[in-house]
Amino acid sequence: MSSIIKVTDTEFGTEVEQATTPVLAYFWASWCGPCRLVSPYIDWAASEYGDRLKVLKLEVDPNPESVKKCGVEGVPAIRVFKEGAIVESFEGAITKQALAALLDAHL
Repeated sequence: MSSIIKVTDTEFGTEVEQATTPVLAYFWASWCGPCRLVSPYIDWAASEYGDRLKVLKLEVDPNPESVKKCGVEGVPAIRVFKEGAIVESFEGAITKQALAALLDAHL
């Protein structure tokens, strides 16, 4: 079991590059309605997959460098990294089942 690591632009690169497991990066905003729907699924993913996956949470507005680097155009957004490279991208609301399928494909 693992918890979500809240990061900023300062820590983001290091957290992704030094990860020994795949990384799920969740980009969100406080003003984003769909983010409120997706956030519980990210918590679930951290709990369910935490032994095989690092989960990062990054608020987009105060962290424009990571948003730009990861090509995030809308929120909520998900990026899955393996060995520091993006292997999966998803933007918009996602169901718990779709999130599980997305993660299972990379774990």
